[in-house]
Amino acid sequence: MAFLGPALVLAFCVSQAFRDVYFGHAFQKVDFFLVIVIAFVLSTALFTAVAVVRTPGAFGKLRGHGRTVLAVNLTTALAWSSYFFGLTHIEPSVVNTLHSGMGPLTVVALAAFGVPLAQTGAVRGTEYLGYSGMALSLIGLWWVVLADASGVAGVSHTTNLAGLALLLVSGASITVSLLYCKRLHDAGINAEVVSAVRYLALIALAGAIVAGRGRMPDIAVGQFGMLAFLTAVLIVLPLYALQLGIARTAPLTANVLRALGPVFIFALEQFDGRMTYSAPALVCILFYSASAIVCNVTHGWREPRAPELRPLPSAR
Repeated sequence: MAFLGPALVLAFCVSQAFRDVYFGHAFQKVDFFLVIVIAFVLSTALFTAVAVVRTPGAFGKLRGHGRTVLAVNLTTALAWSSYFFGLTHIEPSVVNTLHSGMGPLTVVALAAFGVPLAQTGAVRGTEYLGYSGMALSLIGLWWVVLADASGVAGVSHTTNLAGLALLLVSGASITVSLLYCKRLHDAGINAEVVSAVRYLALIALAGAIVAGRGRMPDIAVGQFGMLAFLTAVLIVLPLYALQLGIARTAPLTANVLRALGPVFIFALEQFDGRMTYSAPALVCILFYSASAIVCNVTHGWREPRAPELRPLPSAR
């Protein structure tokens, strides 16, 4: 059972690859706001049921934390909407790398400016090199996309620029969301309850946009059923697997495994006929993953017993 936690985290990373490649393709035909409604209604229902069964009365602990719950909802809604827009137009592995890379860089920036929400240990030495490498890899990916050297061709410069900017927003927003989630967790509110309430604004936003278009989405019943099944398999269940995995895995191991996520996505997207092989993108992604691993290993060696800022199980 010692390998169960890492195996669950690894399963999340692999499912993340299938998720981004599949939905990046599907969003060429299906409105991503419809997918958001399906996915996060299912997710909210699942985590609500789990919370009610496992910890009856746990929702009562939310009393007095209304502002924090609102902040979690708003930042989560902004993050997922921005992420799915980027996924519609930009190579999935690039999307995931930019989104993921903004997480630790946002935490370091917030801590540097003394924002109380972000608390990290001192950053120095090799760890600075790792963060610098991550930042350089993100800059490199911007160049790859804007120079039309990525695996997705034919997208307008304006759309690429908007997608890249929104991915920086998505990465920063999900990080702030997780910091607020951690505040709830520290107040004794478990991850299932947090997951049950954090997507409500996202569902409301996506539902309003879908309804506001004045007509039902042009999708057959069979296609709707398949979308519901795939959102459950590729989004909802992996989030729960990640929750279980992080609870059973050392933070260093979990973060190193998650740093490899973009590499899995790049490998899988080679089977998508919509995309072509991009060596510049691969170089930047490998450089990002190596830099992220350097940060995590250095931090783990330097402060093995220090409290760490780590994503809650309800990540993304």
